[in-house]
Amino acid sequence: MNSLLSALPVRWEVAGTVDASADAVADLLLAVKPGRVGDDNLLVLAGMSAARRGAMTVLAGDLAGSYRAVVAGTDAQIDVTVDPGLRALAVQSWYGGVHSVASADDGTCLISHRVHSAQYPPPGDMESRLWSGLERVLRVIGDRLGCPAGDPTVVRTASH
Repeated sequence: MNSLLSALPVRWEVAGTVDASADAVADLLLAVKPGRVGDDNLLVLAGMSAARRGAMTVLAGDLAGSYRAVVAGTDAQIDVTVDPGLRALAVQSWYGGVHSVASADDGTCLISHRVHSAQYPPPGDMESRLWSGLERVLRVIGDRLGCPAGDPTVVRTASH
């Protein structure tokens, strides 16, 4: 995992639950392999417009668990690190964030998305962007596992 990223303070955080085991959820959330980005490959980026158009591809990185997502016809690239042991996936682009999976006390699975850094002020309302992105991830995982997913909750927001 990108230890430099996770060592930074959390600026924004959203979290939500899925009524499934953490192992089953982690299998879907951490699924990354070379090929097109979609609901079955790098799910956390599948909602991006480039991914929805089929223009985002995952390439294998030099180290185990490292990948790079690229957007066709641009210089855009997103570094991705998967750590199955921590049940976490780090994304570094214009922002640095970590999605993680944990068992919740009530038997559900908690998915959190923490943003640690942003290179410039985010376009629009970061809280809304994170909420809608995690809502999509929860819905896809719930649908694929055939179980209910809760709405995301904003846990922390940056002070400006």
